Amino acid sequence: MAEHAPNVQPNRAMSPTALSMADAARLLSAAGGRSVTVEMIQADIAAGGPTNADGALNLVHYAAWLVKEMSACGD
Repeated sequence: MAEHAPNVQPNRAMSPTALSMADAARLLSAAGGRSVTVEMIQADIAAGGPTNADGALNLVHYAAWLVKEMSACGD
């Protein structure tokens, strides 16, 4: 029997353009091999990170914002 990460519903479709912060944190943690928390994402949003009008996270826009922020720190 296949095992799944805690709190992840295996057959639930997720849109990378409209993720809840909790889903984004779980997805980024699983994909990146490093723990990402909802609090980390909330801090990024408070610092100017993008969200959709409904508060959902567009993973592509968020990733682009993170890259921009990281490159600004290197200047």
